[in-house]
Amino acid sequence: MTTLIGGPPVEPDGMVEVTVDQARHDRATEFTAFMVEAEPLLGRMAWLLCGDVHRAEELVQQTLVRTYVAWPRARSGDPMAYARKTLTNLRIDTWRRHRREHLTSPEGMPELPAVGAAGQGHADRDVLVRALLKLSPRRRRVVVLRYLLDLSEREVADDLNISVGTVKSTASRGLEQLRTILSAPVVAEESR
Repeated sequence: MTTLIGGPPVEPDGMVEVTVDQARHDRATEFTAFMVEAEPLLGRMAWLLCGDVHRAEELVQQTLVRTYVAWPRARSGDPMAYARKTLTNLRIDTWRRHRREHLTSPEGMPELPAVGAAGQGHADRDVLVRALLKLSPRRRRVVVLRYLLDLSEREVADDLNISVGTVKSTASRGLEQLRTILSAPVVAEESR
């Protein structure tokens, strides 16, 4: 066996001996399996919270990076709950950092075009997102976590660091507001 200066030992046949830290390999494999399962769910949650595909993708990436860094701690409990909470906190941090950011209000968005049966699913989703944007951020988070991601009241309370009673009352008020918004007739702007 020959040793190159400053390099790993080289076998006579030219093969380099490489050792892989088994713990690091297992961690990466385990996290990769979690990521494959969790990414679609986190993407949906992020999109529902921010209403923008690109920001949602960014939030998911940041969430997965932070979850990987804390993987030993996240793995010891419920890794999905850890990732959801991380994503929610990242979204809140984004709101705090970008308070000067001005998004188009739901009233300022262009009206929906007439849609045939083929595009009805997209139109329904668009109507729901517009209605969710009219809710306060807290109500939106509770409604999205509770009803669109189908978490229990306890899971939502744990994720948002609020009491179960607050989850119940906020969800009830949020659903009532959504019903009111969605039952209101859509008024098209007059053509000039």
